[in-house]
Amino acid sequence: MNQKPKHILVVEDDKTLNRLLCEQLGRLGYDAHGAGSRAEALQLLEDFEPSLLILDMRLPDTKGMEFLLELHEICPIVVLTAYGSISQAVKAVKAGAAEYLIKPVSQHSLELAVKKALENAALRRDAQYWQDQARPATGPKMIGNSKVFQQVLELIDMVAPADTTVLVQGESGTGKELVAQAIHSRSPRAENHIVAIDCCTLQENLFESELFGHERGAFTGADKKKEGLIEVAENGTVFLDEIGEITPSIQAKLLRVLETGKFRRLGGTRDLTSNVRFVAATNRSLKEMSDNGEFRSDLYYRLSAFCIDVPPLRDRRDDIKPIAQYFLETRKFLRNVKKEFSPKTLKALTGYSWPGNIRELRNVIERAILVSGKSSRINTEHISLQDSSRGGSSAVDFSFDHEPTLEEFRNYYLEYLLKSHSGNRHEVARALGMSERNTYRLIKKLGL
Repeated sequence: MNQKPKHILVVEDDKTLNRLLCEQLGRLGYDAHGAGSRAEALQLLEDFEPSLLILDMRLPDTKGMEFLLELHEICPIVVLTAYGSISQAVKAVKAGAAEYLIKPVSQHSLELAVKKALENAALRRDAQYWQDQARPATGPKMIGNSKVFQQVLELIDMVAPADTTVLVQGESGTGKELVAQAIHSRSPRAENHIVAIDCCTLQENLFESELFGHERGAFTGADKKKEGLIEVAENGTVFLDEIGEITPSIQAKLLRVLETGKFRRLGGTRDLTSNVRFVAATNRSLKEMSDNGEFRSDLYYRLSAFCIDVPPLRDRRDDIKPIAQYFLETRKFLRNVKKEFSPKTLKALTGYSWPGNIRELRNVIERAILVSGKSSRINTEHISLQDSSRGGSSAVDFSFDHEPTLEEFRNYYLEYLLKSHSGNRHEVARALGMSERNTYRLIKKLGL
């Protein structure tokens, strides 16, 4: 993976010093641009956003301190000052400057100041990432020896070293996010972040803000600039879960990023450059959605440059036992009680169709551990499997000891559907006759 050189803007009215600084930065591997005034700097900032800005405290058309306050949210700033103005440099640092340089500037001091400012900015970005965006993998490892699952692993190994956009397809609960994490961890971008965003749960403006970021004042409550996940994941991977739920407007903006590598923050006027890999996932057929006009065909073809189909658990029954054993051994409760599955229980687990896939299997095992109490063996009466394929009536019978309100009935019915479909939100949405997006919002609203 080739990392693009970082852009640095030098704002200095002394043309000779400006040129020398740009040349020195160029020799250090940076892409440096020079401006001689506030007006010239603002004009350049309309076209690109630098990773760092070097600012003289004395400019012909503004005071350096005022310009510092105007620019400090855009990027880290290193101030330039004469020996007699060190006190002013200290004030500048207190006002938000990252470092200061004393004229005349040696290449060594320039290199140290720039390197330190960029490293500190990266550390702050990392801290924000781990605080707000980090999503540790608490789910199962990539477990399975079945032929269909081995084919998935082969595809992961095949595409991971490339920078190709990947579309991961499969039913809810099959482990699509784990596939994305595996692609990232086996790629040249592995040392950088992978960030994930659920396309179902956020309204359009919030989703756009999460992905692209926003400028201060972009909307009510946006009191400061916020970097989006594309910036947080610089040189890493962005995972878009349930990509089929994004709106046409977001589809168009995402297509632009994939085609040009450029995007704009919400409320922004300048183009920013992305250096991330995109992995998307869906439990829907984007091809059918594209044919029906529900999803942009050009975006579909961009996303589907390389597809990985994750098989449902019912198609990899040989993997059910080792996955169940993994959940049993890695449980986070009752660790002091050693447990095992009875032969009948294993037979029941492997014979079940698992409509909720691996997510349902995990929930069943965790419940069985609790229900079995201090017993060392998990028996069939400890597991609860409700499979419509086993026959039985599909009629629904609700009983209340009073006349329920419409809200009470809705909540009760939603809880029933979530339980009967083992948390499979796609199936719940189908039963409700609602879109998956609205179903997810309702589930989240009710805290289910």
